Amino acid sequence: MTSRVGGVDRAETAALLRGVADGRVGLDDALERLSAATRPGGHDLGFARVDTGRALRTGDPEVVYGAGKTSDQLVAILRALREATPTRPALATRLTDDGVAAVEAEWPDALIDLDARCAVLGDLPEGRGTVAVVSAGTSDGPVAAEAAIVARCFGAGVVTIRDAGVAGLHRLLAEGETLAAADCIVAVAGMEGALPSVVGGLVGTPVVAVPTSVGYGASFGGLAALLAMLNSCAPGVTVVNIDNGFGAGVFAARVARVAHPAGSP
Repeated sequence: MTSRVGGVDRAETAALLRGVADGRVGLDDALERLSAATRPGGHDLGFARVDTGRALRTGDPEVVYGAGKTSDQLVAILRALREATPTRPALATRLTDDGVAAVEAEWPDALIDLDARCAVLGDLPEGRGTVAVVSAGTSDGPVAAEAAIVARCFGAGVVTIRDAGVAGLHRLLAEGETLAAADCIVAVAGMEGALPSVVGGLVGTPVVAVPTSVGYGASFGGLAALLAMLNSCAPGVTVVNIDNGFGAGVFAARVARVAHPAGSP
């Protein structure tokens, strides 16, 4: 069964129509959301054009990249997203301390993950499938935390495995069952970036490798790990950019959701 219907996501469209049928969503609101999903542009705030139709097009929530935005801009974009898609979480990433304070002041019930530097407004969706996020060392934790919370916001269940790098390989081997049971693995590592290759050689699960900017001088801010992951001899390993926990979390969540379609047992 295809996941797309006329340019919109089948599961999201079905949920919207059920909302209209049982009276939770007004007809005018439903028509506006369907229109927003397919028209160019977005909700124009002057300084930003907010994509309020992404969930209906792709099944994914819209995300606000917090770095470089003022607190007022951050709050205005998040408010627009919450008003347009109240049934989906709004996610802000790479928040500064001022950004965290602004979100907490405006939405005291927001989920704030200080390790990931992320904030979530609204309820997280029920997780479909499993993403395993494994990090090599404690210093890789912030990037791994970003991948984990993003995967949850994008609709996957998440398990985390911390401090399981190749410097103590027995720690990773002890997690073999958890890794093999996942639908997708996010492997986060700095230094020489060997972790994803080892994981890819242990299990037949898709692996998303995330190089981090952790390491001594010759790591070149994560470039050494990036090149090592791109040159991995383990099959089934794909690579995102340095410190890009967000991109890895989105990819892994999509893999998990496809493996467990909405409504499947």
